[in-house]
Amino acid sequence: MAMESTNYQETARRIVEIVGRDNIISATHCATRLRLIVKDKDAIDEKQLEKVSLVKGTFFNAGQYQIILGTGIVNKVYGEIQKMNLKTLSKQEQDEIIKKQQTGVKRVMRTLGDIFVPIIPVIAATGLFLGLKGCVFNDNVLALFGAGSAAIPDYIVILVNVLTETAFAFLPAIICWSAYKVFGGMPVIGMVIGLMLVSPILPNAYSVADPGSGARAVMAFGVIPVVGCQGSVLLAILTAFIGANLEKKLRKVMPNALDLIMTPFVVMLVTFLVTILGIGPVMHIVELKLVQVVELLIRIPFGIGGFVIGATYPLLVITGLHHTYTMIETSLLANTGFNPVITLCAMYGFANVGTCLAFFVKSKQEPVRQTAMGAMLSQLFGISEPALFGIQLRYNLRPLIIMLGSSGLGAALLSVLKIQSNSYGLAVLPSYLMYLYEWRQLLWYFLVSVLTVTVCFGATCLFGIPGEVLEVETGKDLGESPEPERDETLPAGSQRFLGSPLTGQVIPMKDVGDDVFASEVLGKGVAVIPKEGEVVAPCDAEVTALFETGHAVGLKTADGMELLIHVGINTVELQGKYYRTWVSQGDAVKEGQRLITFDVEKIREAGYDVTTPVIVANSGDYDSVEGCGTGMVKAMEPLVKVGARR
Repeated sequence: MAMESTNYQETARRIVEIVGRDNIISATHCATRLRLIVKDKDAIDEKQLEKVSLVKGTFFNAGQYQIILGTGIVNKVYGEIQKMNLKTLSKQEQDEIIKKQQTGVKRVMRTLGDIFVPIIPVIAATGLFLGLKGCVFNDNVLALFGAGSAAIPDYIVILVNVLTETAFAFLPAIICWSAYKVFGGMPVIGMVIGLMLVSPILPNAYSVADPGSGARAVMAFGVIPVVGCQGSVLLAILTAFIGANLEKKLRKVMPNALDLIMTPFVVMLVTFLVTILGIGPVMHIVELKLVQVVELLIRIPFGIGGFVIGATYPLLVITGLHHTYTMIETSLLANTGFNPVITLCAMYGFANVGTCLAFFVKSKQEPVRQTAMGAMLSQLFGISEPALFGIQLRYNLRPLIIMLGSSGLGAALLSVLKIQSNSYGLAVLPSYLMYLYEWRQLLWYFLVSVLTVTVCFGATCLFGIPGEVLEVETGKDLGESPEPERDETLPAGSQRFLGSPLTGQVIPMKDVGDDVFASEVLGKGVAVIPKEGEVVAPCDAEVTALFETGHAVGLKTADGMELLIHVGINTVELQGKYYRTWVSQGDAVKEGQRLITFDVEKIREAGYDVTTPVIVANSGDYDSVEGCGTGMVKAMEPLVKVGARR
């Protein structure tokens, strides 16, 4: 025991020494990680820190420098740090410091990342649907088989359109939901306001942008143009920001008896009117002016105008202003039969492919590689949001700047070569179909697109990959931790089943929205998305760790198995709100005994993920630790199968 205590003291001493006593503003901890607020995270030698005994990894998130120690260890190391008389602050004071530290571009980039990361999978999947539709339903392709799109049955067209158009038709609503969550409002209010912005009752923004559609903006009070907000990314984020902040202010002053109904009523009414009659019309005027600017740029010779269009078009996609190009493209096709604008704009899609490929090849971290590959597959079929928001805007803007330059270069070459499509609506791989009408057009478009991918890939590899993704991902303890004592009470060759501590939906640990849990650095197991707010003991055990916040509990069985049940992701920040504990540290509990109760809906409404990892913390002591399957599980039904002790 004395040796164990000395080890915790040495770990605490080394952490403070490497991070820097004067660099630490405040220290706290959750169930698995020591959380430090520091003055300068760049002054920390992470490689040395990760070699410290008991340290399993480090990362910086949410304004905190987080050091992964594991359940049962973190509280002991924290206890030793407290003895060093380091400064501590209240949770409110910590929040204020974090807000001050995250300013300017970094704060904007972090916010955009938080908004778009949860919705990237849906956008990427829709991109694949759109790419397949563009290839299979294209008349040039069908002509090779002696058929045409007119022969496709109506019901197939309808079903395919539902798959390909739903996510983008309601994109502002999806963004509003996610942004509302990030800005601290009730997400369902954001979803409804977002749906209002794209209501079919309003004139469709894409139809208004098409001169041949006959659709026009509705004039409110005879002077204010009212149009739907289809495709408006920036407008959706601003709407969520206004609504969420208004909601938080109202909840502070609204009487409890009226809060349930009147707060959503006022928020929805005010936010919708401000957006649709204020911000929306301003954006509409900006879009009309943008059309005039693009028409002028097309006429500038020597590829200069092409470069400007190619380099700025991705920024319009980020803001949602890109749909105004439909007006220009439709007009050009109607009058000349050709469309040079989409040719210039298309190069940013190829540049994005180069960026994603560079991150996939160079990154040493599996989550980054997975994101890059998913974004690249989506981009190959014309959907750029996963690449833009999942990579370009997350890493200090260098990848974005390189991509913009590569896109502009490709567009400038195409402008000089006078390459132009005979259609619109296709991007990246399917876009080659728009140049089949003439071999010279197809050849040069192909060569320039490959050059754009190559240039962006090379430049990103050399200058655009941040150091944080080049480091080998820490997946195990790199220190000189003492060999854990072995408990041989579980006979060799035997196995056991642990019951589920909750009722809910079982998911693999790799699908948990937190890299520390997903990478299983804290141990193997599975996770449960709770349907009911009660945690029970999965087996007879001793409570070895119970946090005053109530969000996590550590257990140890008589045969030495160590368990961690962590209710929610980052829920330590709730400071115990919505949680209640029914046992104390040191208690002996029986299988099925109530440990923690919590309010599932309140935690979700507060913007937190309630997914609950159930981890065998010393899983390395066993031949195998694996889930019993996915799907719904009731409390105490088999959840985890543990192999024989080694």
